[in-house]
Amino acid sequence: MDSISNNKTSKIRKTIHLIRHGQTDFNLRNIIQGSGVNSDLNATGIEQAQLFFENYGHLNYNHIYTSQLNRAIQSVQLFIDKPLPHTKLEGLNEINWGIMEGKESTPERHKEYERIIAEWTNGNLNIAIEGGETPEVLYQRQKAALHHILEQPLEEELILICMHGRAMRSFLCLLTGISLSEMEKWPHHNLCLYELSYNGKTFDLIIENDIRHLG
Repeated sequence: MDSISNNKTSKIRKTIHLIRHGQTDFNLRNIIQGSGVNSDLNATGIEQAQLFFENYGHLNYNHIYTSQLNRAIQSVQLFIDKPLPHTKLEGLNEINWGIMEGKESTPERHKEYERIIAEWTNGNLNIAIEGGETPEVLYQRQKAALHHILEQPLEEELILICMHGRAMRSFLCLLTGISLSEMEKWPHHNLCLYELSYNGKTFDLIIENDIRHLG
């Protein structure tokens, strides 16, 4: 993976709290959402967002970054309303799952999904579901989003980022410098927390897939 540091970022120290959005009805029904399905949180997702805020609302986040999708924004709306600075970045959107987005699962669709995941795990990162994005395309827009975040003032030392399951797996590969073919190593749960510390050159993983705040 490419280096994420340069002469300017080498002086930056940041802590990133990276969370996945709360539950939606599509999650509950095991339907792929992707970047083309702009769903809202369901009642459970709203409760998860509330519980996260109750546990982390005391922290003085310097900036909130989210995807452009409702479910990510709604998951941190209580922080945004404090108010805290908030920026929506296209680069944080979920991967586009093409013709599978918003469709009920069938044995055939599940088999195709599993085939694509296996291809990615084997290092074939330039293939996609029909009409969708490849991991390499996702990675490139995430690189641009991360560059934007790291280019912000040094005072932005504590950051909250809310995004999506597959996108989170890719983003964690970008942050930790491992191959995208290892995306499956990163578990995630609705409204889970990853904490990473940036020393100006590399990110260190502090907390992984933490859901203790959900009770």
